[in-house]
Amino acid sequence: MTEALQPHGKLALRCRALHRHLGQGEGRVHVLKGVSFEARRGQVYAIVGPSGCGKSTLLYLLGLLDRPDGGEIEINGSLMSNHDDLARTAARGEHIGFVFQFHFLMLEFTALENVMMPMRKLGRLTPAAMRDRAHALLDSVGLGAKTHRLGTQLSGGEQQRVAVARALANQPTILLADEPTGNLDVRNSNLVFDLLTRLAKENGQAVVLVTHNPEIAQRCDVTRPMRDGIFV
Repeated sequence: MTEALQPHGKLALRCRALHRHLGQGEGRVHVLKGVSFEARRGQVYAIVGPSGCGKSTLLYLLGLLDRPDGGEIEINGSLMSNHDDLARTAARGEHIGFVFQFHFLMLEFTALENVMMPMRKLGRLTPAAMRDRAHALLDSVGLGAKTHRLGTQLSGGEQQRVAVARALANQPTILLADEPTGNLDVRNSNLVFDLLTRLAKENGQAVVLVTHNPEIAQRCDVTRPMRDGIFV
């Protein structure tokens, strides 16, 4: 059974009692204060709250880009918080897709090449299969006619849509999005959000997004407000 065919509602991600401190000495700050959270396939979760409350820190921990000072993180039922860097990197490539406020495309490469990059790194598919999947993903985000355009030849909204396609490349269990519409106008914000959530729901993926946009948050299945390092 492929990742995309896993049942909706299955637990994809769980964290328990996460703590994270940042800084040193007198400047040391307790950013996360025992946060617990879970996300299920086919559901879209919004984490909202003022700047500095710990939203992005939590997202980076859930994405295995940083380590907690205390607590546990499970991805697809496997405890990942204490694994070594090699295992965490492998889990990121297989199970987690990222969409950030800044698209982080390789602008000297085409849209097609950008979407193929995570597949090349994972190394599961033949070159022809990678190309076919990248074409299909770009079609799904409305960029089928622009597959061979360089990143520099795409608008901001188009670049972010390529980033969505890239995040979906390896059929991840979880999509993590940090202000994915923060740099876009209203029309492109709605378009990117609609694409991200529709494609994830179709594939039974869990989406966890950090946003300051109340309209986006209202359209999610679950909204979790955060303040001063805890959910409220």
